Amino acid sequence: MATQDLSEITRATSVDRSSSGDRGGSIGMVLLVAIALVGAAVGLLLVGRGNAGPYILGLLAFLAMAGVFSLFALATGILRVAGKDTGASPMLKMVVDDAVDGLLVTDPRGRVIYANAAYLGLVEASDPNDVRPVERAFIGDPDVSEAVYRLLKAAREGRHAQEEVRVTSLKKKAASWLRLRVRPLGDAKGGSKLTLWTVTDVTRDRERQENIFQELQHAIDYLDHAPAGFFSVDANGDIGYLNATLASWLDHDLAQVGSGGLKLADIVSGNGASLITTLAAAPGEVKTEVMDIDFKTRGGRTVPVRLFHKVAFGANGVPGASRTLVLNRARGETDDPQRTAEVRFMRFFQSTPMAIATVDKAGKISRTNALFARMFPGALGDGRSILAAVSERDREPLESAIRQAAAGQSEVAPVDAGLSGSGERYGRFYVSPVEEEDRDAEAAIVYVLEITGQRSLENQVNQRARMESVGQLAGGIAHDFNNVLSAIMMATDFLLNAHKPTDPSFQDIMQIKQNANRAASLVRQLLAFSRRQTLRPQVLDLGERLEDLRIMLSRLIGEKVKLEVKHDRDLWPVKADISQFEQVIVNLAVNARDAMPNGGKLDIRTANVDAGAAARMQYKGMPAADYVLVEVADTGTGIPADIIDKIFDPFFSTKEVGKGTGLGLSTVYGIVKQTGGFVYPDSAPGRGTTFRIFLPRHVPDVAEQAMDVASQVKDVPIFADEEPAGSPRAEPVALAPPAAADLTGQGTILLVEDEEGLRALNARGLTSRGYSVLEAGNGVEAIEVLAQNGGRVDLVVSDVVMPEMDGPTMLKEMRKRNPALKIIFVSGYAEEAFAKSLPPNDDRKQFSFLPKPFTLRQLVGAVKEAMKESG
Repeated sequence: MATQDLSEITRATSVDRSSSGDRGGSIGMVLLVAIALVGAAVGLLLVGRGNAGPYILGLLAFLAMAGVFSLFALATGILRVAGKDTGASPMLKMVVDDAVDGLLVTDPRGRVIYANAAYLGLVEASDPNDVRPVERAFIGDPDVSEAVYRLLKAAREGRHAQEEVRVTSLKKKAASWLRLRVRPLGDAKGGSKLTLWTVTDVTRDRERQENIFQELQHAIDYLDHAPAGFFSVDANGDIGYLNATLASWLDHDLAQVGSGGLKLADIVSGNGASLITTLAAAPGEVKTEVMDIDFKTRGGRTVPVRLFHKVAFGANGVPGASRTLVLNRARGETDDPQRTAEVRFMRFFQSTPMAIATVDKAGKISRTNALFARMFPGALGDGRSILAAVSERDREPLESAIRQAAAGQSEVAPVDAGLSGSGERYGRFYVSPVEEEDRDAEAAIVYVLEITGQRSLENQVNQRARMESVGQLAGGIAHDFNNVLSAIMMATDFLLNAHKPTDPSFQDIMQIKQNANRAASLVRQLLAFSRRQTLRPQVLDLGERLEDLRIMLSRLIGEKVKLEVKHDRDLWPVKADISQFEQVIVNLAVNARDAMPNGGKLDIRTANVDAGAAARMQYKGMPAADYVLVEVADTGTGIPADIIDKIFDPFFSTKEVGKGTGLGLSTVYGIVKQTGGFVYPDSAPGRGTTFRIFLPRHVPDVAEQAMDVASQVKDVPIFADEEPAGSPRAEPVALAPPAAADLTGQGTILLVEDEEGLRALNARGLTSRGYSVLEAGNGVEAIEVLAQNGGRVDLVVSDVVMPEMDGPTMLKEMRKRNPALKIIFVSGYAEEAFAKSLPPNDDRKQFSFLPKPFTLRQLVGAVKEAMKESG
């Protein structure tokens, strides 16, 4: 229905039934006044004529006073005469009657209270006295009826609502669009709710929108089939629009566009996507860039293109969706050699595996290639400096290199710098001057290679070499110290045997022995770090061992620190040295205690870690395998990032002088590594430290289980007083008191030791126990002494490291003469350090090992045990 001119509608056709039943005043009030007057008359009659005088006067006075006040109220406007209007209602009614939008007011029963002329014209009401509500006016159109039903429901619920409907059921049968609004109103008199309907003809608006949509469809059709490509991409790299021409060039399906299935990286070759999505500009600016890059087809073929890339930036500086024109250079190239050379250069510039940027004298970036945009997305844009791409501590060398190049210097040393935004990325910057007279805009060319992997590999190699060299030094020092300590401990044993406890010097000798034992403990820690100590591994359940340590750890860390030990169920077994594993836990607990001077919490947790979980953890150097994890976590002060790589170095300590040896964590590192495991720290200042120890899962076979049981019985210490305090045994063994042990014996012993003083003390000790001792300073002398004695030697006690001929070489020569010869090796190194030098088919039962330093009782005990087995 075409829009009707309201001037053609009779102005008298508006309907207003809101005041048809009004009357001036109130009947109830009149009746109430009449009843009051009749009651007053009856009261006067009952009082009597003689007594009614005062009452009559009072009544007349009241009526007179009421009349005066009524006149005053009428004069001031407080009261109005019924039927009189204020003067505002006719104006308001005129505005509503002549409104352009159709207005209709209905009561709760749906009866029409008011309808203006516009409404009557829109519903084509022929008789104003028979005006119909909205639900009846469009009853013949099902679509409109559904919309009216929803509006009625909203009105009953007290809500405003709006619908736009297409009407075809009116008398003219012409299609039109109406906007229907509904709003609930309250009736001031009865308190019931009225409903206000607004009906607006929006046919022309709809026609205009359809015309615009058709024009847009024509534009889209033109863009789709234009001889150039067009696409739109957002800041996240999602393609929002791709025309048919570009899709045909790249062999992509248009159905993927807009559904999140097509990314910018799917159509741009190499690092060109970063160049497009990392543009920067001032807030509110519209920026257009011309780029020569390579696109790629779905099959991977390269398509060289030129882009006219337009991006509008919001008020917050965030780029919106781009609008990009794509020209296929392969289709539009001419025979111009200069143009061809330009195209080839731009393809090389954008595709090179080296990040390139041109900068001015101050380091401001002028142009970049795609790889530079990917490596340094935050450094692009007007006014951004290349110095922002590197960490602050490395900016000065790069700035100096740019100044040298801007001054025309041809050879500028490359600069290695950490990249900004991450402390683990590094780049090497090559700076060269621009050979142009005007160097204000572009003074230098900066080439960047990322060397993060190379730097990481160098650090690993340097760390490994440093640790290995320190370990060799520590092992060598430990070997020499063990010889000295063995002599001191042997001498103190002789002195203690010659002095009674009541002698004045007895306590001094005991003090010497205690200090020697303390020095031996430090040497063992050095050997643990260098992984040259002797381990006695056996199958362990770490959960049980940690429970055995709980009481000792609680006393060790004190009352201020709360200890909590948690175990995973069904822990896998591991194979480790019990005492060494306890030393690892104790060292970590002591460090945690010292890091919590005001108290805190120490958590020790265990868990199984399968190969998949180990691979996902991505710890450097740890292969994917099954491990048992032991975590020792504290809530202490934490470890700064600049020293966390040094904590395992021997003698490195952050404690005050005299409060630590600096060997605690190095001992932990050495024991764990020698056991075949891995240890990794995780710490930051203020949030505590967590050490994660991964020990390999042990899967024993039947034969190995039998060997473990035998080794547990064999490795029981000979002397009860030499067992480390708190060391748990595999099985309880009743040991004889030290005084009852018989340490004497008989036989010929060949003692081989290059340290003359230590050799003399050992020979003296063995001789004092009844043995015949032959001495030799090295392997060559030992073979000569054995030959001079006709090979009649019951046992050989030999050092391992000696001049001219070492212990394993000597053993090979002696076995040629006497295959059943029994030998005890003594050394400050671990047994594994020289075992590989023994003959491949050597029977381990024919030699024993005694680690230095050792006491007199340990030496004679080992000799007697070996003589017993050989006999």
